[in-house]
Amino acid sequence: MAGLILILVPTIQYGGYFLLKQLSDPASGYIASPLREDLERAGHAHAGVIILLSLIGQLLADHASLPRTLAWLVRVGLPVSAMLLSAGFFLAAPAAGADRPGGMIALVYAGAILLAVSVLTLAVGLLRPARANAPA
Repeated sequence: MAGLILILVPTIQYGGYFLLKQLSDPASGYIASPLREDLERAGHAHAGVIILLSLIGQLLADHASLPRTLAWLVRVGLPVSAMLLSAGFFLAAPAAGADRPGGMIALVYAGAILLAVSVLTLAVGLLRPARANAPA
């Protein structure tokens, strides 16, 4: 899973390149829409931070006392939540002049729920005592 997560890093880098390109081209209209600017920055920032959390979560999942199914929910849920949150912010960015995000903002809520479930599941697994039959 860590290898798959690391494959996402160039997409985050591309997001940074995209933002830099938009900021340095006055004709892009990027600065003309403060809402779009805020949403796209939030998408980029959330992606980077949650991908790092996803990598750390992979290591922590190895030490959590969780059934295999819940451990995989954590392993998959963390990076998927990063993708949902980021995609939601980027895809909800409206056209210049709009004052509300688009309907794809629902992906942000779905990603936030998945992130919360994944992190709380991992936390419970780390707080539970190790099972007697678990490998050392």
